[in-house]
Amino acid sequence: MTMTLPLTKRGWLALATALLAVATWPDPGQSLPQGAPETVCDTMLPFHSGGSVLPQSSVSPFSVETSSTTVGQGQTIRVDLTGVPAGLSFGGYMIQARNRNPPYQIVGQFGTARDGTIKLMNCENSVNNSATHSNAGPKRQVLLEWQSPVDFLGQVVFNATIAQSYNEFWVGVPSQPVQIVRRDLTAVPLPTQGPPVSAGTTRAPYVPPSYVAPNNVAATNSDPIYNGCGQSKNCFGFPDGCVSSKTCTSIAVVTVRGDVYEFEIQSGRGTNAAYVAVGLSEDAKMGEDLTTECVPENGRVNLYSSYTSATPYAAMRSVVGQNSARLLDASLVDGVIYCRVQRDAVTSVQGKTFDLRNGKYHLLVASGSSLKENSVGYHDIGRLPSGKAINLAEVQDLSGSSKLLVQLHGAFMIAAWIGTTSLGIIFARYFKQTWVGSQSCGKDQWFAWHRLLMVTTWSLTIAAYVLIWVELKRAVWHAHSIIGLITVILCFLQPIGALFRPGPNDKKRPYFNWGHWLGGNLAHILGIVTIFFSVKLPKAELPEWMDWILVSFVVVHVLVHLIFSIGLCLNHWQVAGMASERHQSQRANNFQMGDLSHHHQHAMRNGMSMERKMDAPYAGMRKGLLGVYAVVLVLFVVVLILLVVLAPIEQFLGKS
Repeated sequence: MTMTLPLTKRGWLALATALLAVATWPDPGQSLPQGAPETVCDTMLPFHSGGSVLPQSSVSPFSVETSSTTVGQGQTIRVDLTGVPAGLSFGGYMIQARNRNPPYQIVGQFGTARDGTIKLMNCENSVNNSATHSNAGPKRQVLLEWQSPVDFLGQVVFNATIAQSYNEFWVGVPSQPVQIVRRDLTAVPLPTQGPPVSAGTTRAPYVPPSYVAPNNVAATNSDPIYNGCGQSKNCFGFPDGCVSSKTCTSIAVVTVRGDVYEFEIQSGRGTNAAYVAVGLSEDAKMGEDLTTECVPENGRVNLYSSYTSATPYAAMRSVVGQNSARLLDASLVDGVIYCRVQRDAVTSVQGKTFDLRNGKYHLLVASGSSLKENSVGYHDIGRLPSGKAINLAEVQDLSGSSKLLVQLHGAFMIAAWIGTTSLGIIFARYFKQTWVGSQSCGKDQWFAWHRLLMVTTWSLTIAAYVLIWVELKRAVWHAHSIIGLITVILCFLQPIGALFRPGPNDKKRPYFNWGHWLGGNLAHILGIVTIFFSVKLPKAELPEWMDWILVSFVVVHVLVHLIFSIGLCLNHWQVAGMASERHQSQRANNFQMGDLSHHHQHAMRNGMSMERKMDAPYAGMRKGLLGVYAVVLVLFVVVLILLVVLAPIEQFLGKS
């Protein structure tokens, strides 16, 4: 039996209100028609939710894919929003890229679509750094183009809000991390600069609960890559000694099972590495080495084999059979590059055979933050060769090779050509008429100091040259070595020529003076040029900004010479004026007092002799400037030697 209840007036009013609400309620399959407003840039929550409709907590059926997991500064990649499985449609979306590290700011810039289906948003006072839908119609796929910042290095994660229906949406759907690296500007043309990046919210990028970093790249002391080091496998990394503390910036592991040679290579967390590599070297020096490189490219970690040349330094892939090594496992998580590689026991390249079964090799680990076209970039993050060559099957503890001889070579050359030579030339050129009444070891002060300083230069230069030959054990020809050899030859000949110096009144003395002056100054100039060229040497590992310190020294040295030269000219003019006055006075006396006694003439000659024993004018100024210059020179020498001894200085500063 059906029972019908009469509706009261209030009941009819309530029913009418409910019907009106149903009639005007948004279509559950529709999203905000014009896209997300900029008021939700931070939360990425749909504007209609207002806290009453919560995002889904399940794993999103939609994905955010990128065309590459590594991109250069200012370069463009494709971002793809799609359903899993394919064909699943969605209505609205919002997407942005955020720095994976604090302060988690929104970075980069999205491009517009030709068909007008993408609406760009200006979040955090930056232009086009977020994107949303321009219509709420069903979509199976959205393709966007995103340009990385030109002034940013590190990792970004694309986070998206995707709405399947009015009350079904997922917030913070993440992409895989995208590593932004430096690129060789001469090798890869870059797009124009994007908008400036502004500081933003501290909201961290969303990471779903199902995301777990693989064990083989866990950046903790329990990282299994260190398990068995020195017991069942050879481990070597930098900085030296990092294996025992499990804190390597880059590490290479070699495991040998019969004729199977397996290499594991891993970069450190937070290094922003664009590649990590291990080389097999016969001499612990870069050049003529077989290298294995792990490089994140186009959404995956790729393996390359290269052969390095020393002069000029380059890693060449084209001359090595890429099938000589096989990639067994690889990953890129939290910026940590990891790969496991199996190499052939014997590899021949450029007429050279690398026999892992019978040969002994130094391990050379390197990583850098930039890539070149078809090659890796400079190992600016660091590199270190092992101290000894080993048979890879013999498990042992490895330490880095000593850089002591290279450091002593650089320190001695800087002390010689920036320090003692610069000061010795100043004494010889401007102080011959200073401290006239004082001598050291029977010689004028200027000559005693000049000789002491130049003998020191000669000794340091010869010692430095011998040290680098002991280190290299072979001739390596490039600009630094060629100009350096010419400098050493000139330096060696200078004191030999001085032994055959003609007497003061000898007619050949002017020729000697000019030759000695030319040889000394030419050697000084070439010595400084040689130091400039050393900054670019991979083995030196000197910072590029050291060039500015050297330029500053040159400017100071030239200014001091200029001031001393002006003072010397003033001296000549003043002495010439005094001589002219004396000559006129003598003529007047000879005319008026021609019968001067021999006693008076002898007294005049004594007075002139006493005058020649006095310092030239402006002696005080010269001594003061010399003192200031000596202090500044010592500071330059100390700073430059510290850069050589602590190289790579970036690594040292990072520790402190």
